[in-house]
Amino acid sequence: MKVTVSRKAHFNAAHRLYRSEWDDAKNLEVFGKCSYPNYHGHNYELIVAVTGEIDPETGFVIDLKILKDIIKSEVEDPFDHKNLNLDVSEFAELNPTAENICVVIYNKMRKKLEAEFEIEVTLYETPRNFVSYNGK
Repeated sequence: MKVTVSRKAHFNAAHRLYRSEWDDAKNLEVFGKCSYPNYHGHNYELIVAVTGEIDPETGFVIDLKILKDIIKSEVEDPFDHKNLNLDVSEFAELNPTAENICVVIYNKMRKKLEAEFEIEVTLYETPRNFVSYNGK
C-alpha cells in the first residue's frame, strides 16, 4: 500500500523574467512587469510530496524530519532571500519562471531521496499561481 506524505516550506526570493537576446520591448511584451530590470520578489510556498510504502517497523513512508532537513539544505538555504538570477547558479542561464524553479527543486530533491520514492513538487508563486512537477 502506497501513501503520500507532504511537507510544506517557504522562501522569499527576487527574480527577473527576461531573455538577454531580446530588447526591453520584446521582454515587456512577453513577460510583462516581471521583466522590469530592477527585479521583483515573491513569497514562495513549497510542498514536497513523497509517495512510498509504509515501513512496517517505523510506520513512516519517510521520516518527516529527514524530509524537512533536505528541503532546508537544498531549497531554503540556497534560495531564501536571494536574487535567483544573480545568486543561484542554477539560474545563471535559466529563466527563473515558476515552472523552471519547480523543476530545479524537483531535481535537487530527486538526488537526495531514494529511488523507491515517487516525488512531486508544488510551488506557489502567489496564492493563485502555482505549478507542480513529478518528473514526468
